[in-house]
Amino acid sequence: MAGLEHDDDGSNDFAAVAYREEDYWDVDLLPVAVTEDLKGLLHALRQQPSISGAIGLVSIGDDFFIIARVYGRDDVSLFLSDVTASVDWPVAREVLEYLDIDVPEDEDLDQVLPAGDLSILADLGLDEMELGALAGDLDLYPDEVLASISERLGFQQAFQRALDALG
Repeated sequence: MAGLEHDDDGSNDFAAVAYREEDYWDVDLLPVAVTEDLKGLLHALRQQPSISGAIGLVSIGDDFFIIARVYGRDDVSLFLSDVTASVDWPVAREVLEYLDIDVPEDEDLDQVLPAGDLSILADLGLDEMELGALAGDLDLYPDEVLASISERLGFQQAFQRALDALG
């Protein structure tokens, strides 16, 4: 699998939406601006009708990822791969605020812990234990974790096509 180049200027940040129509998955890139704006991300996901809810996959630098799942107008589930990202990244803070979770204190910053709905993709075949293990794998970059998730859920080719469009 071809990954993204990893550098520190934010150029490998991306957001994608995965959705099912009939019996197949499709994945489209979202404007990169939604990687910095939770409300914008949720708005974009609500625009995508899907039989299993629109799934937002957001990779931020080499640091963390967000999974958002929207059913209809008001049913939203969120998963943040690392709560400590909220110290440095406003969008991660927005996720914690949405989840009503406090930003961690300095003494809590030595451990990578996920936050939010670990069962966000369980009905599609990715259980809580597996998502937690993927989020905690420090050898994988966020885009690699999201690619692994896309493979597990059956939309790896569409996901890779979308990433290839990034260049």
